[in-house]
Amino acid sequence: MRHAAVLLLLTVAATAAEKPAVFAPYTKPTNIAHRGASGDAPEHTLAAYELALKYGADFVEPDLQLTKDGVLVCLHDTTLERTTNVEEVFPDRATERNGKKTWPVAEFTLAEIQKLDAGVWKGKQFAGQKVPTFQQMIDAVRGKAGIIPETKSPEVYGKLGLNMEKAVAEILKANKLDTPGADPKTPVVIQSFSAASLKALRTDHGCKLPLVFLFTADQSADQLKAMKEYADGIAPSKAVVLARPGIVADAHELGMSVTVWTCRRGSTGKFTDVKAEMTHLVKELKVDAVFTDNPDQFPRE
Repeated sequence: MRHAAVLLLLTVAATAAEKPAVFAPYTKPTNIAHRGASGDAPEHTLAAYELALKYGADFVEPDLQLTKDGVLVCLHDTTLERTTNVEEVFPDRATERNGKKTWPVAEFTLAEIQKLDAGVWKGKQFAGQKVPTFQQMIDAVRGKAGIIPETKSPEVYGKLGLNMEKAVAEILKANKLDTPGADPKTPVVIQSFSAASLKALRTDHGCKLPLVFLFTADQSADQLKAMKEYADGIAPSKAVVLARPGIVADAHELGMSVTVWTCRRGSTGKFTDVKAEMTHLVKELKVDAVFTDNPDQFPRE
């Protein structure tokens, strides 16, 4: 009897050990620096990426845009005015949209964009920071953290004859980062709000890297199952997960990881601070990864 009890305990322990704490492509609860350490440094600058590494981020996120001459740059918006001094440098290059002046990234060459200051808006100490190319971002982060680029508004660029998926596939291949495990110190995951973009990466460009689909509204188990055809993981907003925590179990049942966005100081709802919010998401709701503007606050054991 005693032998049988011991055997049962060993079997249970082995089963528990085999069950992953988090779902692939992550190997532990994962700290993703949203636009770099954007709470403390100007988003999508080398300063923000370097600070994210200093804070111990597991992954660093570059949103991607395309210049007029087809170069991938790291920028959240499809336009330049919010985070650069483009209005000062190129006052006569604005486009009118809905009665508002705007400066689209795709109407400027890389050389023109690199004349802009992308840091001073955050503080005088960041004056002189530039909009980095994706290659510059890779060079800064490689070997120190993973990279999780987002194909941003790919349809906008497609209408202009610019193929974002092709550009992303080519630069990752050139850097020998286009296959899982190619550089163990620099895992790469690609994310997008565009299902068509993820499908194009997988089918048109033979992408073997993990793909994650972002969304803002709750999804049923059947809808998640449909997403599994083109994505390895889901990335719902934190509002979706907090409103229906069961979506995490639904995704895990399908073998899909759950990445939640975005946790930041000053936007934590019922939680006392951003660390408490992330602790709840990771430890109580069992999400696999969290995008945060404050990677220094991510809960670790």
